[in-house]
Amino acid sequence: METLNVKINGRPYAVAKGSTVLEAAKAAKIDIPTLCYLKDINEIGACRLCLVEVSEGGKPFRLVTACVYPCTEGMEIKTNTPRIINSRKMNLELLLSNHNKKCLECVRSTNCELQYGVTESRFQGVMNHYEIDDKTPIIRDNNKCVLCRRCVAVCQKVQGIGVIGANDRGFDTHIASAFETPLESTSCINCGQCIVACPVGALYERDDTDKVFEA
Repeated sequence: METLNVKINGRPYAVAKGSTVLEAAKAAKIDIPTLCYLKDINEIGACRLCLVEVSEGGKPFRLVTACVYPCTEGMEIKTNTPRIINSRKMNLELLLSNHNKKCLECVRSTNCELQYGVTESRFQGVMNHYEIDDKTPIIRDNNKCVLCRRCVAVCQKVQGIGVIGANDRGFDTHIASAFETPLESTSCINCGQCIVACPVGALYERDDTDKVFEA
């Protein structure tokens, strides 16, 4: 196996040629936070939580997304500097600024990949509001969505269905079916793989336990 020589946090490592910075760090048992990343399924650098600093050829260190940035010979990588921590925190605050933060009521409470210890956001302003789609066994709550697109990727690449995607642009971007078609009117097979892929409480299965007990 061909390898590359890199330095991570000042220590030398030999990593497989073709590795991303995230894969190199993982091989070195160094943790880098991620949210949108799903290996071989969703590697798009959308959430920007995996930011690290890299220097190539003696050039100044710059911020890059670890999940998509390839390692090169002699690269120096920093994963835990004040600049990195502040940038990750700011990106997380930006996600939270348009997120329904009623965490104790959420189905993913204590089991949510967004819960990195930041509870408040310095960014205050307009928040999008979406009606919950509960007409199928898969409940969709876009008020919790962080636009990681993991559900989109698994629906298309794993299940081969592809009934959901990113609609609109900019601040109005949201995950939905084409032409805002209700999920019940699409070719969705209710497999639930989007629920498994979702890192937050934007997708979850309908719970009819109370109706069963009542019956």
